[in-house]
Amino acid sequence: MAVAIAVMGAGLIGRRHAAHIAAEPSTRLAAIIDPAPASREVAAEYGVRCYPNFAAIPVGQRPDGVIVATPNQLHVENGLELVAAGIPALVEKPIADTIDGARRLVEAAERAGVPLLVGHHRRHNPMVRKAREVIESGRLGRVLTLSGQFWIMKPDEYFDVAWRREEGAGPILVNLIHDIDLFRYLCGEIVEVQAFSSNAVRGNPAEETAVALLRFANGALGTVSASDSVVAPWSWEMSAGENPAYPQQDQGCYQIGGTHGSLAIPQLEWWSNPDKRSWWEPLRRERIPFVPEDPLRAQIRHFGKVIRGEEASLVSGREGLATLGVIDAVKRAARHGGLVQPSGLAAG
Repeated sequence: MAVAIAVMGAGLIGRRHAAHIAAEPSTRLAAIIDPAPASREVAAEYGVRCYPNFAAIPVGQRPDGVIVATPNQLHVENGLELVAAGIPALVEKPIADTIDGARRLVEAAERAGVPLLVGHHRRHNPMVRKAREVIESGRLGRVLTLSGQFWIMKPDEYFDVAWRREEGAGPILVNLIHDIDLFRYLCGEIVEVQAFSSNAVRGNPAEETAVALLRFANGALGTVSASDSVVAPWSWEMSAGENPAYPQQDQGCYQIGGTHGSLAIPQLEWWSNPDKRSWWEPLRRERIPFVPEDPLRAQIRHFGKVIRGEEASLVSGREGLATLGVIDAVKRAARHGGLVQPSGLAAG
């Protein structure tokens, strides 16, 4: 029987979730939960009920799970309500807008034994899973360094919405959190951070450019930069082809380097020396195959399996908390300078 999943929040990402739930044979869209009048149109499109809030759903008609796609500042409130009701929840990233709030939600779900997932959907991309497999196989040798870029141009009209100009709405929390989560997934925990940020172009309270140095627990070092004011093809959005809203480019955005080879992502190009490892020796390039799939669709299918008890969470609430902890460290380092540690937030 298909798992019944409701979507809380009928904005852009909520609508994409609704479409994937409706299209996936193992799930069915149970309801839309959103007080906005426009949400009724979304519900009507799929022939389901629209409720202004979760409490309005009769107890006997509650769904098997809920995707929380509301504004960031509501994630903890909405998540705690679902945990109290014993309803598994998949909360869009970031898990919360503060570390304390995220910790409260994670600990409440763990105490109650209610599945809590976080929507870092890129981990569900088959290409990312294959990249992790390559790294864990030892084909790169010992990973020593990695780099990543999020360089994109958000148009002027994007900032007509007031909250997008405010503190917390810049690319560190909105965009870089995806890259940091993938770095953690591919290369392990980040234990120290240095960072700088700038708002030199628009002058808004929100930063528009940021760079960070990362030290991993395994000794690897990383660099990552993000800007929403640069015309460029080097970002996950422009290179991975996940979202048709972005014109896909034949460029990469991550490089992971080891003692026996390097990996370019998302192309999944493995570079190595066929014989002796040396800068004087030829380099071999091998494209590693994988079967592509929309990661949002894969995430929905996984959520259904977690609800049925068939799989453990790929991105648990504690994983979301750990990633938010690194982002918090990046923001603190950018404000105050020096080394900052993501204090005590390693995933459990």
